[in-house]
Amino acid sequence: MKKLKTYFATLLIICSFNTQSFSKSVPESFADLAEKLMPSVVNISTTQTVVTNSNPFPFQFPPGSPFEDMFKEFGTPQERKSSALGSGFIIDENGIVVTNNHVIQDAEDIIVRVDGDKEFKAKVIGADPLSDIAVLQLETKVKFTPVKFGDSDKARIGDWVIAIGNPFGLGGTVTSGIISARNRSIGLSRYEDYIQTDASINSGNSGGPLFDMNGDVIGINTAILGRNGSIGIGFSIPSNSAKIVIDQLIKFGETKRGWLGVRIQDVTKEIAEVEKLNNPRGALVASVADGSPSDKAGIKAGDIILEFNNEQIKEMKELPMIVARTEVGKKVDVKIWRNKKEIIKTVTLGRLETSEDFKVTQKSSPTEIEIENLKITVRKLNEDDIRQRKLPNQTRGLVITKIENKSPLFNSIEVNSIIVEAQKKKIISAKELKQIVDQVLKTNQKTILLVVYNSQNQRRYIGVKLK
Repeated sequence: MKKLKTYFATLLIICSFNTQSFSKSVPESFADLAEKLMPSVVNISTTQTVVTNSNPFPFQFPPGSPFEDMFKEFGTPQERKSSALGSGFIIDENGIVVTNNHVIQDAEDIIVRVDGDKEFKAKVIGADPLSDIAVLQLETKVKFTPVKFGDSDKARIGDWVIAIGNPFGLGGTVTSGIISARNRSIGLSRYEDYIQTDASINSGNSGGPLFDMNGDVIGINTAILGRNGSIGIGFSIPSNSAKIVIDQLIKFGETKRGWLGVRIQDVTKEIAEVEKLNNPRGALVASVADGSPSDKAGIKAGDIILEFNNEQIKEMKELPMIVARTEVGKKVDVKIWRNKKEIIKTVTLGRLETSEDFKVTQKSSPTEIEIENLKITVRKLNEDDIRQRKLPNQTRGLVITKIENKSPLFNSIEVNSIIVEAQKKKIISAKELKQIVDQVLKTNQKTILLVVYNSQNQRRYIGVKLK
């Protein structure tokens, strides 16, 4: 019996040791850490002038009226001031502030509030829409308390984090949580490798810092899921990715990303089987731009890129981020799979921002599609729309670009309205909207229920009888 008791005691000690060795205690309080960091987190408010055309008449002309075209140009341009709120953090004692690009985009005036009550004007040093990062300079000689960046690659799922920011204009707000996931993509930008956290993040937190328990910035809070506020799913740009962009914006006022000059796609299980690749991995080269670094190095369509600069490519989405953060002009080895064997090609990287491929992408206009049965023309909502109209980051839908006089929506909706739902289903593509309209027309009632954001960004339900 004594031996049995000794055995159980030993077992309990071992279990206790194992539990302690694999877990960290819950912080008793975040107060000391928050007090230390608060002076370095800022509130940002911006203003810009918005011009709208108002109808000079207290009524609308009926569809097909001869007066409609005659007076359509008589709308009176009206200017109004639009304001926005966001967050940021100081990274240099001389007043260099980091925030999101969408917080300050198109702003005419930027006011930064530090430590609750000290206000300073700020100018933009540089901004990058692709990563949604901007760097500001406070126009003052005052010295500030900066924070430093941590190593986001060391951040683990389950680690404690705190977010500090300006949610709903309530400056100096601290929230806590854990890292919920890593390497998230949510379709907001070209380069996505978000840290997901359940620390409460709301409208106005954009651009604010996500801190680890050492008080180092490991992320920039950028996006949330949930139309009306936090639902425990927020996304932050990892500090290691952000710092590369920030350093370039400070040094050059712009970004200088590496460029390969290939269009790529996922390597599916079927493609891997055909190519005799042991498992689906890497990035399949769909096409190579003429005269690009890849073209000059001999990379061809059909090659599968397995490694870039000694970094393994497990998934296709990893390659653009790795290439982008690599120095322009650097010679790198690219391991590819061709004809069922590995070969190495040496590529001298070009610069993305000066490439013809990039210029064409930037200038290309969104595709407009006609919804015949509604007699409207739509295009897909894009990132610029979301930022300029200050819509929730997760908004998806179709922007109405044209409404015909005989459209059943003519008197119910206006151009630039955004259709986000039809028959209580979220709308992402014109194809989805067409299918729902066709289904409605087959019913006896022939009535469609739409959810839209109007030109004033007000969310509205609209019921329309189709003909």
